[in-house]
Amino acid sequence: MGEKRIHAPATLDQSTGGLLFEAMREQRLEKDDTLTVDLSATESIDSQGGAWLVRVTATARECCAAVSLAGQQGLVGEFVAMLGPALEDRLDPARRRESIVDRCTEAALRVKDECSDFLNLFVDAIYWTLLAPLGGRAFRWGLLVEELHEMGYRAVRIVALMNFLLGLTIAMLSAAQLRQVGLDLYVANLVMIGFARELAAVMTAVVVAARTGAAIAAELATMKVQEEIDALRGMGLNVSQFLMAPKLLSLAIVMPLLTALGMFMGVLGGAVWGHYVLGFTADQWFRQTINAAQVSDVLQGLIKGFVFANAIVFIACHNGLRVEGGSRGVGLMTTRAVVMIIFSLIVIDMCFAVLFYYVLD
Repeated sequence: MGEKRIHAPATLDQSTGGLLFEAMREQRLEKDDTLTVDLSATESIDSQGGAWLVRVTATARECCAAVSLAGQQGLVGEFVAMLGPALEDRLDPARRRESIVDRCTEAALRVKDECSDFLNLFVDAIYWTLLAPLGGRAFRWGLLVEELHEMGYRAVRIVALMNFLLGLTIAMLSAAQLRQVGLDLYVANLVMIGFARELAAVMTAVVVAARTGAAIAAELATMKVQEEIDALRGMGLNVSQFLMAPKLLSLAIVMPLLTALGMFMGVLGGAVWGHYVLGFTADQWFRQTINAAQVSDVLQGLIKGFVFANAIVFIACHNGLRVEGGSRGVGLMTTRAVVMIIFSLIVIDMCFAVLFYYVLD
């Protein structure tokens, strides 16, 4: 363990800062050394000189050496004081390293807290959406109409277009395979069953997650950052009743309708390919489609749409209300909400597949 000292020049700027850095490197610091940067002769320092000073201290600490500043006076001392947070020992060699058990325990506690928050939000929202109105408690019916327009009517075009293009694509790819065995007409069956059971619900949910889920998360996160949520609570208003219940009920209503629209547009997209490319008449194609349609398949898709709607609203609201920080926190939580929603949709869809394949089929 040795004590070493370097002297800063009278003027610490871009050029002389580089010389100070080289002087530090020439000391060949080792573990447990102590480096003192003497600023007693320094009469002026600018921002670039300050940046070099930060780099000198950080590099020295990377060598596990202790660093101290000495002799700074007047304006130089005030400037160094302003650099205090940047000059702090962020790489303290004496800091205890956390074990993997500590990190896993901390992560488990965070997951536990988040699950507890989500469960409380779920129970609160279900009460204010379903039970409270039956008991005569107020429900914001005016906002429900606005949400139905925003989540339902304004999403019709994008949902219809996406499912139409997906139906066209599925018909195109499946026809290339079925043509090899002379079963082109069964493309209609494949498109009908695929959209009724799976594709319409999933594609519609992904579109709604990217559009409505992101909007809900961003709206609540912005209100949280601007302390509007705290203001509502201060006025005695329940956040779930005032903000979440209308969103939950409106999306639960419109999502099955959008899913049904997705089914129709997907089948229509497949029909366009079957009629104009494969050469089947409209009568042949739609007769084959109707024969393949099963009420149970359609109900399966509509039920999925309803469950997806609840997942989108709950996850979006949960993330929006957990935001921390400013505008950056809003962006991060919005992104997190969309990623969590899409992941949850896949997991829920897998659970439905297991249920209908092993239990109900």
